Amino acid sequence: MALISDQDEAAVSAEGEAYGYLLNKIRRGELKAGERLKAEEIANEIGMSRMPVREAFRRLDAEGLLTLRPNRGAIVAGFSPDQLMEFFEIRSVLEGLAMRHASANVTGADIEELRDLLFRLDRGKNDCDLWLNRHREFHAAICRLSGKKRLLKDIEKLHVLLEPQIRFWFMHAAKPISALQEHQALLDALVSGNPDKAEAVMRDHVLSTAPAIIQFMTEGTK
Repeated sequence: MALISDQDEAAVSAEGEAYGYLLNKIRRGELKAGERLKAEEIANEIGMSRMPVREAFRRLDAEGLLTLRPNRGAIVAGFSPDQLMEFFEIRSVLEGLAMRHASANVTGADIEELRDLLFRLDRGKNDCDLWLNRHREFHAAICRLSGKKRLLKDIEKLHVLLEPQIRFWFMHAAKPISALQEHQALLDALVSGNPDKAEAVMRDHVLSTAPAIIQFMTEGTK
């Protein structure tokens, strides 16, 4: 059995730190679409060598969040309205599938947990960071009930791609999300005993705000 040296572990840890640092900044919209990133500058910000930052760049490039340019650093990815709509459509299908499977597995304890998460989500509606975190927790809790690990990973990737746009819309749109009724409808569908209904409600929910978000992103960034 191959053993991992302390040096190898340190390299993996440094790459993970750089990846997490950049991912958080992208998700929060602190790194804007089209912004150029240099490994040396990021390494200086974090306090590490350039190599783990470059590895983090490669990982984020593979996930569609950065675009690597040979010997020129990386560019934060931007998406057209058509691409954003495609992300929402794919997410609606995947989360609908997760909802279908979840409806067969949900227990009374799960419902209580989701009710608590829904209450906490509503309480956070006036705080962008809090609301987005709790929104992600609520959806993740439903999707985890599907028991489909690969499906969960693909859904999480789409949440990451869409979060900067949702955050920008939430912070600047004239009428922020009123989430309680929509998410209560998800919970009701989950316990309805009808997997077709559960899947359809989740799909409609994911797609319901997509046009408004995309329109706002298109008009608000001109």
